Amino acid sequence: MKKLRLTGVLALGAAASLLLAGCASGSEPEGGAAGDTITLGFIPSWTDGLSTAYLLANQLEQLGYDVEMEELTEAGVLYAGLSKGDIDIYPSAWSEVTHAEYMAEFGSEIEDLGAYYDNASLTIAVPSYTDIESLDELAANADKFGGEIIGIEPGAGLTGVAQDSMMPAYGLDGKYELITSSTATMLTELGSAIDKKEDIVVTLWRPFWAYNEYDVKDLKDPLGAMGESEALHFLGKKGFAEQYPDIAELIAGIKLDDAAYGSLEGLVTGGDYEDDPAGAVTAWIAENPDAFSTLIAAK
Repeated sequence: MKKLRLTGVLALGAAASLLLAGCASGSEPEGGAAGDTITLGFIPSWTDGLSTAYLLANQLEQLGYDVEMEELTEAGVLYAGLSKGDIDIYPSAWSEVTHAEYMAEFGSEIEDLGAYYDNASLTIAVPSYTDIESLDELAANADKFGGEIIGIEPGAGLTGVAQDSMMPAYGLDGKYELITSSTATMLTELGSAIDKKEDIVVTLWRPFWAYNEYDVKDLKDPLGAMGESEALHFLGKKGFAEQYPDIAELIAGIKLDDAAYGSLEGLVTGGDYEDDPAGAVTAWIAENPDAFSTLIAAK
């Protein structure tokens, strides 16, 4: 069994100091081989990245690699780390739309290794019992929601889209405040409101296990202010595919439909495996041995 190392969650300042001190960009990659350590960077509160990070870690171990799991708190730090080569792979990047600003800044030093899911979207949601259906109804119903939209981390792409695009497009500036803290806090607020049959409006995204856990509905977006749907990508440091062609081939074959992704995230984030994501992935592979074309079963 190869070694899986988990590092602690890094705050923005500390992470930036660590990651930006790495090797100079643009250097020629050295040859890689099984036995090398591959560093996966992800934000654990974003459960798409949590799920695919542990899925990829499992598969890399089957190929003979050691894996280091680098837990971060800010997307910008992740992209900076990739661009400097301090992180080898970001296993669930919203690089087309949500993280486009980071790609504009760092993309020339980052390599796209392929997309595993092709219909991701950012959403604004309310409980199913709430009697509005569209974002263009929010302005007239600010009192219903206490003038608050409950969001996630302030550095998330979703937060930027909600604050800078959706709210001005629908005339919500001055009528609503976007409350940011963390994904976990948002979900706690959502669950509490639903338990009390209270109205609440939150920022969400698809795919996300919360849609199976909570009785919510997406508000229609007639102005398209939340952006188009996009694919979720594996990103690597520059030159990664040349250095590790076996890993690049494995990643290119990872394609998950809604059912496969939903079952993976459901096992990783809840039930018997809530505190054992590696065990959840092992169970998921046993249940889904044909989930994607390059899947390697446990030896």
